[in-house]
Amino acid sequence: MEASLDAFKRANTQVLGVSIDSVHCHANWARDLGGVSFPLLADFQPKGAVAKSLGHYLDGPGITDRATVIIDKEGVVRYSESVTPAGSRDMAELLAECEKINGSGSAAPASTKLSSGTTLFVKSACGVSRRARVAIDNLHASKDVAIRNVSDDAAAKAELLKSGGKDQAPCLVLEGKYMYESGDLIAKLADTLAPLL
Repeated sequence: MEASLDAFKRANTQVLGVSIDSVHCHANWARDLGGVSFPLLADFQPKGAVAKSLGHYLDGPGITDRATVIIDKEGVVRYSESVTPAGSRDMAELLAECEKINGSGSAAPASTKLSSGTTLFVKSACGVSRRARVAIDNLHASKDVAIRNVSDDAAAKAELLKSGGKDQAPCLVLEGKYMYESGDLIAKLADTLAPLL
């Protein structure tokens, strides 16, 4: 799916992944795959509520079925198909369904890039810093973001304190602005690198 994102964007389709796993499981799963830049939604609590509403929750094993649901711009389910938990999807068939439902454009949206000098300050043994680094990996932005560890590098800590006014990490420096809240900085990275349709 990740490799086909531009084609789905041309078909006016926003790809989302949904499972009953937590956001932490999603982040690690995506990172293990080499990065997943489309949103992954945690149907975690109440467990499987979204899957149940779409008819794709398997009560016996307590998991979601591996299925694809295409919802049009008016919120109407136009396609719903299970491939079973062991099955796989045919991307060409799904793309054809999306084009049939949503139409298609002439080109993929222009990709967005991070500005030069984008830096993430992190701390060692900090779960929130790790979360920000995982997000960068999943968004395929590791080459575009300088990582500076303030726990191991006194110069990085001094720079963050002098420029940003405090030594709190994680801290994302993007376009001259300092962002300290991990949820906000991850959302900003996602909006910049993988904007929703």
